[in-house]
Amino acid sequence: MKYAVLLPVAAGVTADPAWIGEYARHAEACGFESVGAVEHAVVASGYSSVYPYDSSGRMELADDLDIPDPLDLLAFLAGRTGRIGLATGVLVLPNHHPVVLAKRLATVDALSGGRLRLVVGMGWMREEIEACGADFETRGRRGDEQLRVLRMLWDDTAPGGASHDGEFFRFEGAMSYPKPVQEGGIPIHIGGHSRAAARRAGRYGDGLQPLGVAGDELRGLVTLMREEAGKSGRDPDALELTLGHSLSAVTPEKAEKLAALGADRLVLRGTVTADLGEAVDELSACAERLGLSGS
Repeated sequence: MKYAVLLPVAAGVTADPAWIGEYARHAEACGFESVGAVEHAVVASGYSSVYPYDSSGRMELADDLDIPDPLDLLAFLAGRTGRIGLATGVLVLPNHHPVVLAKRLATVDALSGGRLRLVVGMGWMREEIEACGADFETRGRRGDEQLRVLRMLWDDTAPGGASHDGEFFRFEGAMSYPKPVQEGGIPIHIGGHSRAAARRAGRYGDGLQPLGVAGDELRGLVTLMREEAGKSGRDPDALELTLGHSLSAVTPEKAEKLAALGADRLVLRGTVTADLGEAVDELSACAERLGLSGS
């Protein structure tokens, strides 16, 4: 089992360079596999969209909370750490043009020495996606094409560059360098709770990070992902499953139960606190409880 840590955006500290730099360094020293950064390019004040992961229909983050750009934040943390993985969790794919995004992702991967993992979702906040210039209703088809474009630009080394003529994006002779340094490109995991997300993970992704699902619903999504991978000529057993838990409550026994469901990684969410001492102590206690091997 791999154990990742979600950077504590709810505490309002992820734009504090000293605070978040020390937090990431401590997570690395404790032996956690990676840290993850969330994204909202904008939050529309008084949004009417329904947040699907809370019965209130509202996310727990304040509308005016500091939410740094995840790739810029991860690039910053790459320079403050040496080996811990760097993940988005999740990046709202419709917010981004894939040609620009391919370059940004490859740059972070190259400069970090191949530590980036991309977790993407199609987004739930209509107001945010429309503010970024995308159509909310077609974001799924657009997202599938974006994933194909990312792979194409990372893989292409032809002298004439890459060309694409799709529903949403068109270009000819595109030379996108640097390339990701990871063999096979940057791993792409699909976040979400829908059957569409599971199908997308099977067809285009390297794994699934389902949100807000459990039991038979979770098992159904995992089965669907693997079925779609097989239909697409991909290896279903090569796809990872990432689930969530909390830093304060996870135990080896709970991790074993989630592993029995097929989980390869747990993303752990910390207690909301702006006290750095409390936050790093929670990391230390969790790492000791799980028997992680740090530096």
